[in-house]
Amino acid sequence: MSLAAFLLLATLLFIAGNLWVVASTARYIDSHLQECRPHNVAIVFGTSHWTRSGVRNPHFHARMRTSARLIEEQRVNHLLLSGDNRTQAYNEPRAMWRELYRRGVPAAQMTMDFAGFSTYDTLARSRDVFQLNEALLVTQSWHLPRAIFIARALGIKVIGCVAEEERVAGEWRLIAREWVARVATLGDLYIWGREPYFLGPPEPIELHQPDARLQETLRNDSVRQSEGDYTEHSESEQNRQRADTLTELVRRYYPPVIGGR
Repeated sequence: MSLAAFLLLATLLFIAGNLWVVASTARYIDSHLQECRPHNVAIVFGTSHWTRSGVRNPHFHARMRTSARLIEEQRVNHLLLSGDNRTQAYNEPRAMWRELYRRGVPAAQMTMDFAGFSTYDTLARSRDVFQLNEALLVTQSWHLPRAIFIARALGIKVIGCVAEEERVAGEWRLIAREWVARVATLGDLYIWGREPYFLGPPEPIELHQPDARLQETLRNDSVRQSEGDYTEHSESEQNRQRADTLTELVRRYYPPVIGGR
């Protein structure tokens, strides 16, 4: 009986932790590229260029397509490419840089972070090393809630831009792993006080003068925003959109519980 009670409690805490992360970040996620709000800097999270089976990683290329379009459409002025570079043979930021350069993104509009060993490290370094206090986050929809939750806990004002994506075989494994990672993140932030693996001296990002259209968009967006609030609709419309977004997020992130995808 005591073991059953413990397992029940652990399960409830696990679900509650995930719901907390998803519910508290839903309002900060833009699900389509056309909806992604303009920022000076977008943080692009690294992942492997190839899968373990030797095929092109669709998540990597989705992030690159989205990031390139954000630059092309002048929604952002600069990209911070943060990923793992633990060995000379594995270099996520360099792979991202090459792919984006191939897609037409100027070198002057990209900065590489070679010590983004984890989502937490990427965001802690974006604040403490690259001196960012606000940014657009580019990654998959199942990753954004945790990334946004960490960033806002660290005091960074962020919005999530969902990378263009199609469902791929075996993605349920990534989503399941993400459930566990969200709960671990709560421990990192509120229990054992995690620190990034490596910081180093400050390296502020030098922004080139934004295009006049981007400047105007940023200025207008700033006028519409109240402190900590990135919405531009009436309160009733905000509430309706948040409810719709949360319903969709829960449906997608809890398929075994809410009837699948």
